Amino acid sequence: MNNNQNSNGIINGERITENIYLCPDGKYRWIYEFPMLKNPVILFTVFKVLGMSAAIIAIFALLVDLIEDGSITPATDPDELMIGFWVILFFIGVVILSYIILAGMYGWKYMVLFEMDEEKVVHIQMQSQFKKTEAIGWLTAMVGIASGRAGAIGTGILAATRNTSTSDFINVRKVIGNRWMHVIKVNKLLDHNQIYVEPSDYDFVFRYISDRCVNAKVRKG
Repeated sequence: MNNNQNSNGIINGERITENIYLCPDGKYRWIYEFPMLKNPVILFTVFKVLGMSAAIIAIFALLVDLIEDGSITPATDPDELMIGFWVILFFIGVVILSYIILAGMYGWKYMVLFEMDEEKVVHIQMQSQFKKTEAIGWLTAMVGIASGRAGAIGTGILAATRNTSTSDFINVRKVIGNRWMHVIKVNKLLDHNQIYVEPSDYDFVFRYISDRCVNAKVRKG
């Protein structure tokens, strides 16, 4: 097989790892796809965010109690504790149900296109109706756009992008690797990004990102 093309002859670029290509415009590109019910990394992220929000609300309530009464009075009434327990269970159930519904809307798979260069990494979520081969065609169109050779089909596929998240390396404060979950977290102060990679590509991407995030604390998982 030609080292400058993927197995379908669609991506025209230098193959760096099993799934990552260095394209003519100087950017690394790869597509990652995983079943949302088997890999719960997104669900864990949602629970983490909600947990932090709940903790902030609880701390605020305790401060209000301290200001008004001069002391913090813990809830000792069994009925109050039971109500709180059921409220927590209810919200956990709502989050899980919402995640399942979202996974169904995405066709049970989460598919992402990544672009990476010397300055940033871009996380581009694709619509659920795109098959992987169509997404690769989208990727090829992006290379054409960057090279000034995109056709009408590139414009149509470009319009199908659902969500994009960009992390400029200079602004990243934490790089956290999790090889088991196939994810590298690239966190700015108020914006968190998750970069998904196959195990065969993990070391290359983690090293590339961590070497360029000069202001970040790096934790290799």
